[in-house]
This record gives sequence, structure tokens and C-alpha cells, in this order.
Amino acid sequence: GPDRCYRYCKNKPYPKSRFCRGVPDPRIRIYDVGQKKADADTFPRSVHLVSLECEQISSEALEAARIAANKNLVKLCGKEVFHLRIRVHPWHVIRINKMLSCAGADRLQTGMRGAFGKPYGKVARVDIGTVLISVR
Repeated sequence: GPDRCYRYCKNKPYPKSRFCRGVPDPRIRIYDVGQKKADADTFPRSVHLVSLECEQISSEALEAARIAANKNLVKLCGKEVFHLRIRVHPWHVIRINKMLSCAGADRLQTGMRGAFGKPYGKVARVDIGTVLISVR
């Protein structure tokens, strides 16, 4: 489903555990790009992307943001002259109550009976003022 269904933090935190199994892996694998070994004197200044809402950000969106930011920074200033870090991690599992939508579906459908969904993806829960991305 579209991510707009999962924007608000409305359920309890639901991490992957022995009760919640079969969770798909988060789409984002790399949290640091650029020159990550550099010490604080090499890049004395930093820029942060801060969330102004209390919301959930999917791992797909984090991955897309990382790729876009990385591409623009490489284009503007070059390959190894910055360090970009994703500061939030997607650990909260979102669920989907899958419905069938074909002709013979009415025999199988249960509607909202047994509606606790299957694991669908991972999101990061962020508060107002959470730092999402840092570049130095």
C-alpha cells in the first residue's frame, strides 16, 4: 500500500522479536556514505535534516533520501569530500491486512475478522526535532 497509510505513529512500538517473525528486511542497508573515516577537524561544520512532525518514515523513503542526497553532494562537491549519515533506523514493523480483490474473492474473504495483519515492512518512528540525516 502507499506510505500515506503508515505516516502517523498510532500503534504501539512493534519491533522484530520472537513473537513477530517473518519480517522483510529493511530496504536501507547503508547508513554512512562519503568519507566516514574523517576526524572532526577535517569537516568542522555539519548540516542536519530535522523532522518537524511526529511520524513514521519507511525504510524505502530513507533509502531514497540517502541516494538523492548522496547523488547531489557528489555532483556538487565531489566524491570523498563529505560524510553523510542516516541518523534514524527503521525497526518498527508495520502490518498489512491483505484483502483479495478479484472475482472469486468473496468465498475466502473474512473482512475485519482476524484482522491482525502480516508484517509488511519497516519504518522509523520519529518525533518532532529528531535529526534524520547529518552531513558534515
